[in-house]
Amino acid sequence: MGILRLLGSRGMAGYRTAGPVVRPVAATDEAAFIAAAGASRQLHHPWVQPPCDAESFASYLARFDGTVHHGFVIVDEGELAGAINLTNVIKGAFCSGYLGYYAFAGFNGRGLMTRGLNAVVQHAFKDLGLHRLEANIQPRNAASIALAMRCGFHLEGYSPKYLKVAGRWRDHERWARVKGQTKKAAS
Repeated sequence: MGILRLLGSRGMAGYRTAGPVVRPVAATDEAAFIAAAGASRQLHHPWVQPPCDAESFASYLARFDGTVHHGFVIVDEGELAGAINLTNVIKGAFCSGYLGYYAFAGFNGRGLMTRGLNAVVQHAFKDLGLHRLEANIQPRNAASIALAMRCGFHLEGYSPKYLKVAGRWRDHERWARVKGQTKKAAS
Protein backbone atom coordinates (compact mmCIF):
# COMPACT_ATOMS: atom_id res chain seq x y z
CA MET A 1 0.00 0.00 0.00
CA GLY A 2 1.50 3.32 -1.04
CA ILE A 3 1.83 6.23 1.34
CA LEU A 4 1.46 9.84 0.21
CA ARG A 5 3.51 12.32 2.22
CA LEU A 6 1.59 15.30 3.54
CA LEU A 7 3.14 18.28 5.30
CA GLY A 8 2.37 18.69 8.98
CA SER A 9 2.96 21.29 11.64
CA ARG A 10 6.34 21.91 13.27
CA GLY A 11 8.16 20.30 10.35
CA MET A 12 6.79 16.81 11.02
CA ALA A 13 5.42 14.78 8.16
CA GLY A 14 1.86 13.56 7.90
CA TYR A 15 0.97 10.43 5.99
CA ARG A 16 -2.10 9.34 4.09
CA THR A 17 -2.84 5.67 3.66
CA ALA A 18 -5.76 4.10 1.79
CA GLY A 19 -8.27 5.84 4.06
CA PRO A 20 -7.10 7.35 7.30
CA VAL A 21 -4.71 10.28 7.60
CA VAL A 22 -1.85 10.17 10.10
CA ARG A 23 -0.74 13.66 11.05
CA PRO A 24 0.80 15.53 13.97
CA VAL A 25 -1.58 16.24 16.82
CA ALA A 26 -2.46 19.95 16.99
CA ALA A 27 -4.06 22.44 19.38
CA THR A 28 -7.12 22.45 17.13
CA ASP A 29 -7.65 18.76 18.06
CA GLU A 30 -8.30 19.61 21.72
CA ALA A 31 -12.11 19.34 21.85
CA ALA A 32 -12.32 16.25 19.64
CA PHE A 33 -9.40 14.56 21.44
CA ILE A 34 -10.85 15.17 24.91
CA ALA A 35 -14.27 13.94 23.79
CA ALA A 36 -12.82 10.81 22.16
CA ALA A 37 -10.61 10.05 25.19
CA GLY A 38 -13.55 10.52 27.55
CA ALA A 39 -15.73 8.19 25.48
CA SER A 40 -12.89 5.63 25.46
CA ARG A 41 -12.21 5.34 29.20
CA GLN A 42 -13.58 1.80 29.42
CA LEU A 43 -11.60 0.70 26.35
CA HIS A 44 -8.38 2.23 27.69
CA HIS A 45 -8.60 1.02 31.30
CA PRO A 46 -6.19 -0.14 32.74
CA TRP A 47 -3.74 0.21 29.87
CA VAL A 48 -3.42 3.95 29.29
CA GLN A 49 -4.78 7.29 30.52
CA PRO A 50 -4.98 9.76 27.63
CA PRO A 51 -5.69 13.41 28.44
CA CYS A 52 -9.38 13.88 29.23
CA ASP A 53 -9.46 17.61 30.06
CA ALA A 54 -8.07 20.87 28.66
CA GLU A 55 -5.21 21.12 31.17
CA SER A 56 -3.93 17.58 30.59
CA PHE A 57 -4.32 17.98 26.81
CA ALA A 58 -2.25 21.21 26.90
CA SER A 59 0.50 19.38 28.84
CA TYR A 60 0.30 16.45 26.41
CA LEU A 61 0.58 18.74 23.38
CA ALA A 62 3.41 20.86 24.86
CA ARG A 63 5.56 17.75 25.15
CA PHE A 64 5.76 17.24 21.38
CA ASP A 65 8.69 19.25 20.07
CA GLY A 66 9.08 17.47 16.72
CA THR A 67 12.62 16.42 17.63
CA VAL A 68 12.67 14.23 20.74
CA HIS A 69 8.92 13.74 21.14
CA HIS A 70 6.41 13.35 18.30
CA GLY A 71 2.63 13.06 18.69
CA PHE A 72 0.36 11.86 15.90
CA VAL A 73 -3.36 11.34 15.48
CA ILE A 74 -5.14 9.07 13.06
CA VAL A 75 -8.08 10.79 11.39
CA ASP A 76 -10.70 8.75 9.58
CA GLU A 77 -13.49 10.50 7.70
CA GLY A 78 -12.90 13.66 9.74
CA GLU A 79 -12.95 11.95 13.16
CA LEU A 80 -10.08 11.17 15.51
CA ALA A 81 -9.62 7.41 15.43
CA GLY A 82 -6.49 7.04 17.56
CA ALA A 83 -3.19 8.44 18.73
CA ILE A 84 0.43 7.34 18.33
CA ASN A 85 3.30 8.82 20.29
CA LEU A 86 6.95 8.46 19.28
CA THR A 87 8.93 9.65 22.28
CA ASN A 88 12.41 9.79 23.76
CA VAL A 89 14.02 9.79 20.33
CA ILE A 90 17.76 9.57 20.76
CA LYS A 91 20.13 9.90 17.81
CA GLY A 92 23.82 8.98 17.70
CA ALA A 93 24.87 5.46 18.57
CA PHE A 94 21.43 4.58 20.04
CA CYS A 95 19.28 5.95 17.17
CA SER A 96 16.05 4.74 18.75
CA GLY A 97 12.65 5.80 20.04
CA TYR A 98 9.70 4.52 22.03
CA LEU A 99 6.14 4.08 20.80
CA GLY A 100 2.85 4.34 22.62
CA TYR A 101 -0.54 4.08 20.93
CA TYR A 102 -4.26 3.72 21.46
CA ALA A 103 -7.44 3.64 19.40
CA PHE A 104 -10.51 5.62 20.35
CA ALA A 105 -13.79 3.79 21.01
CA GLY A 106 -15.69 2.94 17.86
CA PHE A 107 -12.51 2.85 15.78
CA ASN A 108 -10.81 -0.13 17.42
CA GLY A 109 -10.74 -3.40 15.50
CA ARG A 110 -11.05 -1.73 12.08
CA GLY A 111 -7.41 -1.87 10.93
CA LEU A 112 -6.88 1.88 11.30
CA MET A 113 -4.26 1.52 14.03
CA THR A 114 -2.35 -1.03 11.93
CA ARG A 115 -2.20 1.39 9.00
CA GLY A 116 -1.38 4.30 11.29
CA LEU A 117 1.35 2.51 13.22
CA ASN A 118 2.93 1.23 10.00
CA ALA A 119 2.98 4.83 8.68
CA VAL A 120 4.64 6.13 11.86
CA VAL A 121 7.19 3.29 11.76
CA GLN A 122 7.98 4.18 8.15
CA HIS A 123 8.32 7.88 9.13
CA ALA A 124 10.66 6.98 12.01
CA PHE A 125 12.93 4.83 9.86
CA LYS A 126 12.93 6.86 6.63
CA ASP A 127 12.41 10.49 7.65
CA LEU A 128 13.92 10.51 11.15
CA GLY A 129 16.66 8.00 10.33
CA LEU A 130 16.03 5.83 13.38
CA HIS A 131 17.44 2.31 13.59
CA ARG A 132 15.15 0.82 16.26
CA LEU A 133 11.70 1.33 17.78
CA GLU A 134 10.40 -0.13 21.02
CA ALA A 135 6.87 -0.50 22.38
CA ASN A 136 6.43 -1.50 26.01
CA ILE A 137 3.11 -3.28 26.50
CA GLN A 138 1.38 -4.72 29.55
CA PRO A 139 1.30 -8.52 29.18
CA ARG A 140 -2.51 -8.81 29.36
CA ASN A 141 -3.09 -6.12 26.72
CA ALA A 142 -3.79 -8.61 23.93
CA ALA A 143 -4.99 -6.00 21.42
CA SER A 144 -1.81 -3.91 21.69
CA ILE A 145 0.40 -6.99 21.49
CA ALA A 146 -1.48 -8.18 18.39
CA LEU A 147 -1.03 -4.74 16.79
CA ALA A 148 2.70 -4.76 17.53
CA MET A 149 2.99 -8.23 15.97
CA ARG A 150 1.02 -7.18 12.86
CA CYS A 151 3.45 -4.29 12.44
CA GLY A 152 6.52 -6.52 12.62
CA PHE A 153 7.58 -6.04 16.23
CA HIS A 154 9.28 -8.91 18.05
CA LEU A 155 9.12 -9.77 21.74
CA GLU A 156 12.49 -9.04 23.33
CA GLY A 157 11.90 -9.34 27.03
CA TYR A 158 9.98 -8.64 30.19
CA SER A 159 10.37 -5.67 32.53
CA PRO A 160 8.77 -5.99 35.97
CA LYS A 161 7.17 -2.80 37.35
CA TYR A 162 8.43 -0.86 34.32
CA LEU A 163 5.92 2.01 34.00
CA LYS A 164 3.53 3.69 36.39
CA VAL A 165 0.04 3.60 34.86
CA ALA A 166 -3.10 4.65 36.74
CA GLY A 167 -1.10 5.07 39.94
CA ARG A 168 0.46 1.58 39.91
CA TRP A 169 3.81 0.26 38.71
CA ARG A 170 2.97 -2.24 36.01
CA ASP A 171 4.93 -5.03 34.34
CA HIS A 172 5.55 -4.68 30.61
CA GLU A 173 6.79 -6.77 27.73
CA ARG A 174 9.37 -5.13 25.47
CA TRP A 175 8.45 -5.36 21.78
CA ALA A 176 10.91 -3.96 19.24
CA ARG A 177 11.43 -3.53 15.54
CA VAL A 178 14.76 -2.81 13.88
CA LYS A 179 15.03 -1.01 10.55
CA GLY A 180 15.30 -3.54 7.74
CA GLN A 181 13.66 -6.37 9.71
CA THR A 182 10.96 -8.20 7.86
CA LYS A 183 7.46 -7.34 9.04
CA LYS A 184 6.67 -10.96 9.87
CA ALA A 185 6.84 -11.30 13.64
CA ALA A 186 8.22 -14.40 15.30
CA SER A 187 5.61 -16.86 16.59
